[in-house]
Amino acid sequence: MIEVPDLSFAALAPLLFVLGAACVGVLVEAFWPRDTRHPVQVAVALVGTVGAFVSTLLLAGTREVTAGGALAIDGAGLFLQATVAGLGALSLLLFAERSLDPARSAFVVSAAVPAGSPRDRELLTVPRVQTEVYPLASFAIGGMMLFVTANDLLIMFVALEVLSLPLYLISGLARRRRLLSQEAAVKYFLLGAFASAFFLYGLALVYGATGSVRLADIRAASVAEGTDLLLVLGLALLVVGLLFKASVAPFHTWTPDVYQGAPTPVTAFMAACTKVAAFGAILRLLYVAFGTAEWTWRPLVYGVAIVSMVVGAVLGLTQTDLKRMLAYSSIAHAGFLLTGVIGLGAGGEGSGLAATMFYLLTYGLTTLGAFAVLTLVRDGDGEATHLSQWAGLGARSPLVAAVMTLFLLALAGIPLTAGFTGKFAVFRAAIENGAWPLAVVALLASAVAAFFYLRVIVLMYFSPPAGAETGQGPTVGVPGLPTTIVLAITATATLALGIVPGSVLDLAEQAARFVG
Repeated sequence: MIEVPDLSFAALAPLLFVLGAACVGVLVEAFWPRDTRHPVQVAVALVGTVGAFVSTLLLAGTREVTAGGALAIDGAGLFLQATVAGLGALSLLLFAERSLDPARSAFVVSAAVPAGSPRDRELLTVPRVQTEVYPLASFAIGGMMLFVTANDLLIMFVALEVLSLPLYLISGLARRRRLLSQEAAVKYFLLGAFASAFFLYGLALVYGATGSVRLADIRAASVAEGTDLLLVLGLALLVVGLLFKASVAPFHTWTPDVYQGAPTPVTAFMAACTKVAAFGAILRLLYVAFGTAEWTWRPLVYGVAIVSMVVGAVLGLTQTDLKRMLAYSSIAHAGFLLTGVIGLGAGGEGSGLAATMFYLLTYGLTTLGAFAVLTLVRDGDGEATHLSQWAGLGARSPLVAAVMTLFLLALAGIPLTAGFTGKFAVFRAAIENGAWPLAVVALLASAVAAFFYLRVIVLMYFSPPAGAETGQGPTVGVPGLPTTIVLAITATATLALGIVPGSVLDLAEQAARFVG
């Protein structure tokens, strides 16, 4: 007799909101008239993400295993779900930035038109977009929210694919530089397939060693069996698959090309939301399934963290394109996040878990704001992303330069910004857990990485404006309402979480106490 799994619809409400909005978006795409489809799609997607965010707040304090034990709705899962939903809603606003000037639209009118063809050039002036990006992004957000609450490896793999496949598609939908965008999508897809294969093979090995894919059963088996080679190999492959999605060196090779080639709102979405989802899965896997067998994963994470920090900081110095620079910044920050992962369970209070969740929130807000500013500085070929085009921006547009300076200082970890508070939290957690050498390396890498952030600030304020001699320099656009909302929220949060972070830090610590 087949037993019907228990389902708590209240606990599943955040997922139901987002995935329900995605399904409605598909129906709108099929039946709604094209001329009025765009605002409807934006509204449906925002209702889904905002509804999911509010649902996670209403579920605060819940600790429940549902869907036949496949999902764990706990403090950490709800905190990360709220982070993904909030950042996802802000990302969708960036997607929706579109004025009467078609040059402001990031997305292609029709993805089926060959790049560079006469029809493609003709469509550059059409004020319309490929509205499928909204249900695709909603499916990706739903996959991310499922990813951070998955309680067994099979559900985790399904969530990995649900969040990845839409990203492969929307990465290739840039209105301009379409060949570069499509190349980025293909690279992302091919390397993502390898990562999925690593994860699936690791899943098979762990199942072979423990006889279960449930995280709690794996934890019990790891305690009972100790140094089982099959289990250790399976864990290594699982972690490799997740580190790829988190863009951690040496599994980062897709990141600079995809960040540069994808439409900038999509890049912002990936940089903020995918990072949260990937590290949420890493935290759950290591904390719940292998928390009592730290010897199996600490050396791997220790080494990868150092490599990621060094690669991100050093190679970021050589970049002349802002999107590629922010890609290497993302790789360096992945290393800093792993510093917090090393501190899991420090002092028996889960301070590393809380610190890493807080860092994910601050990094997501800051990097989303930085990419939002990036969409405002434009030349005849779209966004002006070369460093030389940002010279003298402080004189041309003081407000835009000031907001970008705030985000860059936060990414560098300067005091009174959210970035400083986040780094301080993860470094302290690592030191409390005895990983002070890793914290020292992280401090040195932060100092190196600060150089390429400060280089942009110096260019903006202490260099003559780009194109001043010819009068053909880049222009600074006036943000529409969606981008203005994003900039206002991210800039305010970056300052608030740097000056008065106590309440959010306490919330993260409370969430970390209710896991598993």
